[in-house]
Amino acid sequence: MMINHNEHNAMFKLFNITALLLISVLSFAGHHDSHDATVSEEQKLVELFDEIWDYEMTSNPTYATYVGYPGQNARWPNVSLDAVAKDAKMRRQLLAQLRDVNLNKLSENSRLDWLLVEKSLADQLAGEEFPGEFILIHQRAGVQQDIADTLTMMPKRNRQDFVDRLSRLENAAAYIEQNIAMLREGLARGVTPPKVTLRDVPEQIRNTIPANIDTSPLLSSFDDYPASITEAEQRDISAQAREIVATSVYPAFQALLKFMLDEYLPSANDSIALRDMPNGENWYRHRVNYFTTTDLTPEAIHKLGLSEVKRIRGEMDKVIADSGFTGTFSEFTDFLRTDKQFYKSTAEELLTGYRDIAKRADPELAKLFGTLPRLPYGVIAIPDYAAKSQTTAYYWGGSIENGRAGYFYANTYALDTRPTWEMEALTLHEAMPGHHLQIAIAQELPETHPLLQNLSYTGFVEGWGLYAESLGEEMGFYTDPYNKFGQLSYEMWRAVRLVVDTGMHMFGWDRQRAIDFFAGNTAKSLHDIEVEIDRYISWPGQALAYKLGELKFKQLRARATKALGDDFDIRAFHDQLLNRGALPLDVLEKRTDDWIASQKN
Repeated sequence: MMINHNEHNAMFKLFNITALLLISVLSFAGHHDSHDATVSEEQKLVELFDEIWDYEMTSNPTYATYVGYPGQNARWPNVSLDAVAKDAKMRRQLLAQLRDVNLNKLSENSRLDWLLVEKSLADQLAGEEFPGEFILIHQRAGVQQDIADTLTMMPKRNRQDFVDRLSRLENAAAYIEQNIAMLREGLARGVTPPKVTLRDVPEQIRNTIPANIDTSPLLSSFDDYPASITEAEQRDISAQAREIVATSVYPAFQALLKFMLDEYLPSANDSIALRDMPNGENWYRHRVNYFTTTDLTPEAIHKLGLSEVKRIRGEMDKVIADSGFTGTFSEFTDFLRTDKQFYKSTAEELLTGYRDIAKRADPELAKLFGTLPRLPYGVIAIPDYAAKSQTTAYYWGGSIENGRAGYFYANTYALDTRPTWEMEALTLHEAMPGHHLQIAIAQELPETHPLLQNLSYTGFVEGWGLYAESLGEEMGFYTDPYNKFGQLSYEMWRAVRLVVDTGMHMFGWDRQRAIDFFAGNTAKSLHDIEVEIDRYISWPGQALAYKLGELKFKQLRARATKALGDDFDIRAFHDQLLNRGALPLDVLEKRTDDWIASQKN
């Protein structure tokens, strides 16, 4: 899973680091005056992209910090109703300007650029119909995590970077108060996350404001000062930070905690189904199409999920038989969940195991890819204050501008729920050749506008991550039945999502039915299953994109292999899939078909 942990951003902005495209200034064949007009319209498009990008960054300063856009590191987003209205007005204006561009005077590359940005803005405006601005907090995201996370990812190059940290801390109380006001307004309108997804939020708030202030994650990034800041200045900055946290940020979080316990949690919606929200059925259908970049209906996806579960279950049964295990499927999965041979005894041993897998994967990449990224990556633990309610792992993209590597975050909470047989598939998904490879390549595309670099299509990004897991056998992984079953269990996990996400949000499934269906078809631990189910409840539709994207990548590979025969080059094929960054799945298919035709000719 590729993630930036701000669910509000994920709702309204295509918030995973991905993307694409060369902005080229090409002339059409013809007269000199046609050439001048083409250049003029190309320049108009580039200038409009600049305007859209600058607006995205200044209206969402935490995202600006994430991607390394300068000048926003002292600010927090404005999440007020007034800001939501102004944002919608601005996006309509920008979309109108974009649609005023004469496509006939653009090069082929720029027309595709235009199409992708137009789709992004149009999708965001379509989402304005639904009251997602009030879904600001749950166990996976919210202000209780945003502040510490954002401070952590800020650069530490010079004194100004730490002055910006102090400014953000000074502004944090107002940001928290603004979140409370919006949550209270949502409560009055009957728009809240499902109550079950809020149960861990009070503990997350308490973890952010421990009794010993020096252990608070709010202060953890006031370290590793650059040499240009003297020791006396370092002590002064740290002391200022501690004072702000103690006198301003702690009281604001205590007010948030009181609000959650006294007002929000008791009155939050009991239903887990998005269809039970205002205009909920249309809201869910919109999110399904938004995340998957397909026109598939929830009904069709549910049916496809049941079919995939049946197919993968057959492959899993064969692996069990080949392993020599003589018990039932449930007995085998119980064995995998409980036998001590499959678990590490310390968090450091678990992280070391992931790092070893990553190092074994790296040299195999040259067999499958002609282009590899320069940006490095690492494997680190999910922060303790969030780990209990977080999924097994996630990827957080790096920033060349900020000098930050990409990171595969592994969950080290409850080690008896982190089996070794899932580690190979998980590493290939989150690091190489999964998210880090795809996202870093997109970031490094030459002559690419940052607006295009940072568009995101979940069907592509997460579909690629799941497809990357399937490359493990070609890379020398899954050589024993347990790791192979782990890979199949991860594929099954994504097929199960198609069933339970649609089941809960559209077809009346309760939470326990979803948990039982998940547990009956995978070897994932029960803790992980519950965390996953709550993720689907809090993030409707997003989890559908993985399997649908993976199936599209596999379909295109099979098509290219059949069409090209002995001339099929897996390295060239993979480079072709990634050389324009993330794309909607229909655009990806059209480009791949064109590439196949060009290779045949």
